Order: sequence, then C-alpha cells, then structure tokens
Amino acid sequence: MRVLGIDPGLRLTGYACLEGEGERPAIVEAGVFRLSRGEGGPSGGTRSVSERLDELDRDFRSMLERLKPGMVAIESLFAHYRHPATAIVMGHARGVLLLAVRRAGVELAEYKPAMVKKSMTGDGSADKGRMQRAVQAYFGLAEAPSPPDVADAIAIALCAMRRRTIAGLTSGVR
Repeated sequence: MRVLGIDPGLRLTGYACLEGEGERPAIVEAGVFRLSRGEGGPSGGTRSVSERLDELDRDFRSMLERLKPGMVAIESLFAHYRHPATAIVMGHARGVLLLAVRRAGVELAEYKPAMVKKSMTGDGSADKGRMQRAVQAYFGLAEAPSPPDVADAIAIALCAMRRRTIAGLTSGVR
C-alpha cells in the first residue's frame, strides 16, 4: 500500500509518501510545500492567506494525482496554550488538504501529534530533533530529514501503516 503522510502548515507543509507492506516500507518521496509570503497579491505586497491556500490546494492536488496514494494520513489539529493562533492557521491549511483528499476519493486517517510521536519514539512528547533522529535511524538514512516537517510527515505515514497493519491483524479477533 502507498500512504501519503502530511504535516500541515501555512508556511511549510511536510509530506512523505511511503510504500510497502511489512516492517520496513520504502520512502518514495518526501519534502515540503513552501508557501511563500512574498510578493504576489494584486497590490504587489505580501501574499494573502487565501493566495497561499490556493497554492497549497493546486500543489497538493497535483501530488495526489501523481503519487496515487491508497491512503492519506494527516496530523490532527493541535494548539499549544501559549500559541493559540497556530491552531487557526493550521486549521486553514488542514481544511484545504482534507477537502482535496475527499474530492480525490482517497481514504483518510487523522492522528494526534502525541500518537505519532509515541509510535516513532516511544514518547508522546518527543521534540522535533528527537523525531528527526528516530526517523533517520529507523530508515537508515545518511542524514536526518530536514526541515523537521519532513520527518514529521514520514512519521505520520509510518504511524498510519502500522495502525492499519495492527487493525488488519486484530480484525478477526473477538
């Protein structure tokens, strides 16, 4: 199965496509969508949120068509009490991504950040550096995925694959 993991954001959205069955899936492709705030609006100033969301929508739909995942796994909405506006901004990006997945007719799974971190490191509160090192070690990469959004997207896709495997193994158990 091919799973596309997404770490949503309005500035950087990490993505990773994993493929395979069993213990070690292969990384097909991983990277980030960089949604620039640079010039681009009708007034010539910085790009509006709606312009960046439109760019994310176009790029993501193109990726869905090109990679043809069987499932998209995305991080669920999270807000730290010190940064409540982050949830609002992330919510905009998630909405665009969720709608694109729905319209493409692809299976969708959502995972809380703590679940993804625990699945990858054994610690639901692991920091970004630890996540990067864990992904690097698990896949035997020469370097840690960078920026951290890429490592998070890889971990999200891997979490989805593992949970799908567990669900398949236990589906007949009562």
